[in-house]
Amino acid sequence: MTFNHWVHSHTRSILFVITVLALGGVISGWVLPVSLFPRVSFPRIRATLDSGDRPARQMAVAVTYPVEQAVRAIPGVVSVRSTTSRGSADISIDFGWGRNMAQSLLQVQSQINSVLPRLPAGTTFRAKRLDTTNFPVLGYSLTSRTLSLVQLRTIAEYQLRPLISTVRGVARIQVQGGAVAEYRVQVNPVRMQSLSLTLTDVAKALSSANVLTSVGRLEDHDKLYLVVSDTRFTSLQQIRRTILRSGSHGIVRLEDVARVALSTQPQWARVTADGRDAVLLQVFQQPGGNTVQIARDVKRKLAAIEDSLPAGIVIATWYNQSQLILASAKSVRDAVIIGVILAVFVLLLFLRNWKITLIAAMTVPAVLAAATLLLYLLHMSFNIMTLGGMAAAVGLIIDDAIVMVEHIVRRLATSVGDSRARVILAVNEFTRPLAGSSASTVIIFAPLAFLSGVTGAFFKALSVTMAASLFISFFVVWLGVPVLAVALLRENDLHEQHGGWVTRQLHRLYQGFMQKLLPSPWMVLLVIAGVLVVGYYAYGHVGSGFMPKMDEGGFILDYVAPPGTSLTETNRMLEQVEAILRKNPAVDTYSRRTGLQLGGGLTEPYTGDFFVRLKPFP
Repeated sequence: MTFNHWVHSHTRSILFVITVLALGGVISGWVLPVSLFPRVSFPRIRATLDSGDRPARQMAVAVTYPVEQAVRAIPGVVSVRSTTSRGSADISIDFGWGRNMAQSLLQVQSQINSVLPRLPAGTTFRAKRLDTTNFPVLGYSLTSRTLSLVQLRTIAEYQLRPLISTVRGVARIQVQGGAVAEYRVQVNPVRMQSLSLTLTDVAKALSSANVLTSVGRLEDHDKLYLVVSDTRFTSLQQIRRTILRSGSHGIVRLEDVARVALSTQPQWARVTADGRDAVLLQVFQQPGGNTVQIARDVKRKLAAIEDSLPAGIVIATWYNQSQLILASAKSVRDAVIIGVILAVFVLLLFLRNWKITLIAAMTVPAVLAAATLLLYLLHMSFNIMTLGGMAAAVGLIIDDAIVMVEHIVRRLATSVGDSRARVILAVNEFTRPLAGSSASTVIIFAPLAFLSGVTGAFFKALSVTMAASLFISFFVVWLGVPVLAVALLRENDLHEQHGGWVTRQLHRLYQGFMQKLLPSPWMVLLVIAGVLVVGYYAYGHVGSGFMPKMDEGGFILDYVAPPGTSLTETNRMLEQVEAILRKNPAVDTYSRRTGLQLGGGLTEPYTGDFFVRLKPFP
């Protein structure tokens, strides 16, 4: 038994397999992660170090330089770059592509831990891999006319942050802005000098008095009690009564040489939302997280807790990446629908048979559903690259289906005998052209999956989706379309008039055009030469870029004031920019960071950015 006869003797099995794959794709589409970009792990690790308020010059010598020397010793490191500021350092360690970044992250952490004892006391660090999740997917602002910035910061840190952290797929929540309460001790240098005291004495006394330690355990009546000593400060009076020195000359307390008051930590950054001081919440997702589902879950969590928050607090959304993703998915859906409608129109116009039209129209959703199942099995996601690959493949899928159906119908109408045998003959005749057409397109896109660098990391998803869709399309058209043709078409369908007035007019115009063109082949060469000249001119004037332009309905405005400008002066200048934004009728909402970055990077008090969201088109 030949392969073709085996196929046509198992038509039900073939239809069953195609149906199962399509249903599996539909189910996979509900659980497949949705994100803006494909999951990409760049060969870079970013280490952020914090050492209090240490000046930048001392920070570079005492912290940045030793850490740089330590990470340079890691095998495979290509380059190390750093940015040092007051009390902070941002170090980027680059590796080669193809490196195991999970292992590299452990090596970086190990090297920094090895030099940590030699760094200034209190220095901390955090290292993480650079990927597409380093940018927040959601942004919220907290403002209030009645609550202070300290209260807003406390609500964000201890109520909203833990709540949002419980959402599946959320990696971390960054809180920016606001104020942190602290007790400020303002010493009298003259009084301290007269008592032979130094600032170090004051710091040691406060540190040793403000402790929580375990002092032992106690067993009583079959129970074990842990005994702790809690001398932590709970009031201003306790701090004032802290003993700095005791002896034969009496007791010297902190209130004797200093003033203690409730205040806030010095501000090195400023955050506003729509012209008012605010606290910002930035939500970062885990690699492979579902951005759309995260946005829905966070919105539901915030709505549930809204009634329990203090009156007067306003939570507003200033960034939502899921809106762009949903718009991209809608574009792909529209492309599929338009493609199917156009294919149906063309088939009805030229073949004038609804059964033939139905066979071709069923091919597109079946192929795309099966391709979705493959994305799920490969642990990929819906993103602008995979969705773009599907949208681009729609036209080729429809083309394969139309050509196969038309060839089967023509063979059935121009030959006699058993319909099954005539379909087998038509498939045999068309197998090589169909395979060659599909293979040539797959070969064009397949090499994109093997590109290196950032380009390969992004376009691998496009290449895999496109090649998979065309590969699946070949088998569905080669096996499924003939089976459906045998099952649905009847003799009276084949003897209907295919075409009509439109077909006859097109044939007449084509014949007349070719009769004039064939005797003058030089005209074809002139047209080709003209097209080449115009194409070459256009090539020199067409812009280029790595990614296509995307309209997220907003923009980021970075700003840099003259170096050394104070935070107060920078804020004064930016208030003028905010006034311009508020007067613009196209602006919906905005947030501003000074001394901070949208992605949480290291900046100076005279730099920062705006994120401006525009009103949607009516």
